[in-house]
Amino acid sequence: MHELLHQRIEARSAKVCLIGQGYVGLPVAMRASQVGFANVVGYDTSERRIESLLRAESYVSDISHDELRAALDAGYTASADAACLQDFDVAVITVPTPLRESAPDLTFIESAARTLGDYLRPGALVILESTTYPGTTTELLIPILSERSGLSADQFYVGYSPERIDPGNPTWNLVNTPKVISGVDDLSLKLVEAFYGSLVDRTVAVGNTAEAELVKLLENTFRHVNIALVNEVAMFARDLGVDIWRAIDACNSKPFGFTKFTPGPGVGGHCLPIDPSYLSWEVKRRVGRPMRFVELANDVNNTMPSYVFDRVTALLNQECRSVKGSKILLLGLAYKRGASDWRESPSIGVAERLTAAGADITFCDPHVVGIHAKGVPHAIVEFNSANLAACDLAIVLVDHADFDPGVIAQHAPLVFDTKSIMRHTPFAGEVL
Repeated sequence: MHELLHQRIEARSAKVCLIGQGYVGLPVAMRASQVGFANVVGYDTSERRIESLLRAESYVSDISHDELRAALDAGYTASADAACLQDFDVAVITVPTPLRESAPDLTFIESAARTLGDYLRPGALVILESTTYPGTTTELLIPILSERSGLSADQFYVGYSPERIDPGNPTWNLVNTPKVISGVDDLSLKLVEAFYGSLVDRTVAVGNTAEAELVKLLENTFRHVNIALVNEVAMFARDLGVDIWRAIDACNSKPFGFTKFTPGPGVGGHCLPIDPSYLSWEVKRRVGRPMRFVELANDVNNTMPSYVFDRVTALLNQECRSVKGSKILLLGLAYKRGASDWRESPSIGVAERLTAAGADITFCDPHVVGIHAKGVPHAIVEFNSANLAACDLAIVLVDHADFDPGVIAQHAPLVFDTKSIMRHTPFAGEVL
């Protein structure tokens, strides 16, 4: 069975199914189609997503409409009907793993496993990409697949490969970012390596699935803790009368021993506010001790929207204005530069605090459009001189390339800049 599936992967004749067509699953589906897999299926429970995909209208910032159209022409299809999974050879699970009351919510993985189990055949390969704690693949995924399919665990192959998608990154993408891979046994690993080896430039194998699961959590915990460090230093640097941004630039001149992180209004998106807590939760559950670095980082980063609110309040007070009644334009809704994803964005936390204090809030984000804007509690306007001039205060929350510092300085009467894009442009206001 192993040799047959390996040959089908090598020949690109394997049926590849992606469970979840979001920011991770859709790029994998597109890449599989690009490299010649003729039977690629994107399964998603969202009818709205499926309708958009079949119209060749991409809702993922890293996938263009043209790329989607080319994949559709090459045989890619999308469906919300689980029957599309019939006779799959390779299935990749890329569903969300949110937190619910500070605990991992694996219901999407469980649901995906049950659905796949109904169509699992001997000799098929299932790969989990969803972020989760070490042990999930062997302790949760495999038992569900086995129970649902009636197959013993040695009748199918299973692997884990942490997603490393960085939305909006112009340099590193799915293809040129090394892909960490693992399998529950040697044969599974060889199949996982064959599949991803056909999609990416380089694979990095680790010893088992638990190690691969830890990789994703460690990577994002590293970022989370260092962002918290620089956020806390930024707050104290201001109290000390020191320019944190110039200090960071100087540190970055060191060719060793320093990695550049910059302050901001908090952390957001699909990873940083969540992944470290997965690791902390699992450590506390199995070892009985807290991960103090993670808990401290959570505390610091979670307070940043409140710190921004306090700074804005003080800035308006200096202009003899109150937050209540002020027209405030928030520049940036997405969680990071160049992205359209606003899940867990600190911009929402800033907006909520300002709204509660009586401010009249408007968002500006050229990247958040269409279905992505559904549910946003405030209006979204264009970035132009008229909207800048109409506000009492503009707050830069995301350093999108679309936000021209010169235009902001010329038209906004007052600016609070949390990302230091205004630092080299004379303007009225302050930098974080």
